Amino acid sequence: MELLEHLLVFLHFVGWAALLGGMVVQMREPTKSVNAAMRDGIGLAFLAGLFVVGVLEGGDEDVNHAKVAVKFGVGLVVLILVMANMRKEKIPDGLFWGLMALTLGNMAVAIFWTGS
Repeated sequence: MELLEHLLVFLHFVGWAALLGGMVVQMREPTKSVNAAMRDGIGLAFLAGLFVVGVLEGGDEDVNHAKVAVKFGVGLVVLILVMANMRKEKIPDGLFWGLMALTLGNMAVAIFWTGS
């Protein structure tokens, strides 16, 4: 079960990295859009995160439900915004930078929120 947990956490990190990478590659571009890396990254990160929590709940580890709720909420908002703007040729700069802030914020919650 521990191997499954580590694999899912790894996939969760890969998903967030793909989302962030998809945004970083177009930071200097005059027009920004939702690209495949962003779409696939948030999808993988969100699903893997759900499965991680399921595995943790099924095991004997304590789960920080407040942290999970914050990460779930932010992840869901990012997922909805990315999917809603997927077919648009360009997205507003405010939306792009908002997605960047939410992505980095979710990563910060994962790293810096410790304890129960």
